[in-house]
Amino acid sequence: MLFHPSSEHIPFDASLSYFVGIFDIYDREETKGKTLAQFNPNENEDREALILEYCLDPYNKLSYRHRYKLMEELLRALNTENFNFHSYFEDDPEAYSKMAWDETEIADPRGFFADIYRLANEAWKDDLQKASLEDPSTW
Repeated sequence: MLFHPSSEHIPFDASLSYFVGIFDIYDREETKGKTLAQFNPNENEDREALILEYCLDPYNKLSYRHRYKLMEELLRALNTENFNFHSYFEDDPEAYSKMAWDETEIADPRGFFADIYRLANEAWKDDLQKASLEDPSTW
């Protein structure tokens, strides 16, 4: 079983939140919020910069297996016709979560995740190839 990167006991949940959870600015609106506000997630150049700098494992904590599982889940979501990509940008005050841009500010959430998929395939090419040579059921 594949465990969370910082645990030997918590199973890994390949949630799409791994890609955009980094945009949570709760209680950091004046620091991280101001930094992220300089970007327009609907402009291709800004979106690509955001994805490359923030979404693709910026702290390098994920193994090649974790990356593979995330990409599997992302592809599954992208292939699901009415998948709710908006929900990943929603604020959740009960969970002390405030996203840099809420779901109404992202013009095309599916497109945002499609760009993550495209750029991650490029950036993680070697890791994805390595993982594809293994049997995921043995993880």
